[in-house]
Amino acid sequence: MNTPSALTLIKNPIHGLAFGFGAGLSPKAPGTVGTLVAVPLYLLLLQLSPANYLMAIGLSFIAGVFICHLSAKDLGVHDHPGIVWDEFVGYWITMIAAPAGWLWILAGFVLFRIFDIAKPWPISWCDKHVDGGFGIMIDDVLAGVMALAVMQVLAYWLV
Repeated sequence: MNTPSALTLIKNPIHGLAFGFGAGLSPKAPGTVGTLVAVPLYLLLLQLSPANYLMAIGLSFIAGVFICHLSAKDLGVHDHPGIVWDEFVGYWITMIAAPAGWLWILAGFVLFRIFDIAKPWPISWCDKHVDGGFGIMIDDVLAGVMALAVMQVLAYWLV
């Protein structure tokens, strides 16, 4: 598998974004490291109004389809484990309307990683049958939606 160097990420902004500003170069658990890098970016996104937060997620998804497709095509691998832009978007979806506080940020992180790793249906189906940049993105979007649903149930019962 062709993994780009840190220098390649700096020189090629598509790879830089796809690999989460370098998070995807982690030799162990790049998806988890990518999700970890998504947390401070989430804190920045929190400054937006709810409508603008949703718009930012939508634009990040659309950009991600192209970014992930181009990076994967250039690397010659359908879904290189180092491509973590999809983890960013999935985590941000998880955190839609989440209650404030570090406990909820951590809960969202854990829930998203569980759904992203376990890949229950329909995530597993999409992971196996949907190709290209959309395929790279959609399984993490669905993991984010499932984690969002659990977060909202927890928030309803606990807050």
